Amino acid sequence: MVRDQFEISDLALKLKKGSLALFPTDTLPALCSCPKYSKQIWNIKKRPSNKPLILMGGSLEDLFEFVEPCAIEDGLELAKIYWPGALTIVLPTIGNFSSYLNSNSNSLGFRVPALKLARDLLRKTGPLATTSANISGKSPVQDALEASIQFPGIPILAPVPWPSCSGMASTVVEWNKGKWNLLRAGSVILN
Repeated sequence: MVRDQFEISDLALKLKKGSLALFPTDTLPALCSCPKYSKQIWNIKKRPSNKPLILMGGSLEDLFEFVEPCAIEDGLELAKIYWPGALTIVLPTIGNFSSYLNSNSNSLGFRVPALKLARDLLRKTGPLATTSANISGKSPVQDALEASIQFPGIPILAPVPWPSCSGMASTVVEWNKGKWNLLRAGSVILN
């Protein structure tokens, strides 16, 4: 049995107060926090601090406010084709916002998931720092039960069971001065 289940509104409150949480996406279940509390994600996952997190949002408008103006047009062009969906788009950011999720550079991976339940949570919380729900180096979990076993006591988005996921990580592409580079092959095949 999966314990610590919370409806969207209650889970959003917990996240805004600094909690971690687990929720389903179209690709793999996610471990998340509000960006300013993201350091705890690296700790609980035993993730190397040089591996960045992804900023996931409920809509592209929620994410593009953080993007460097020089990359907005190219980023929006790709986002409008593949979002919501399993494509993570790495773009340069403005200000120091990226420091919450990436200790290596001012770039961040952005994604709007295809799963409506995930987007509903993200619309309530605002963009969240996310990563796959697994201890670093171990196989990603596939459902709420596996997530609750791997991360006992971490609040879980209800209702359970979650909709099934693809079980494949998102495809990751990075914008570099108008060119796109494939960083990780995944669920999406780019044309």
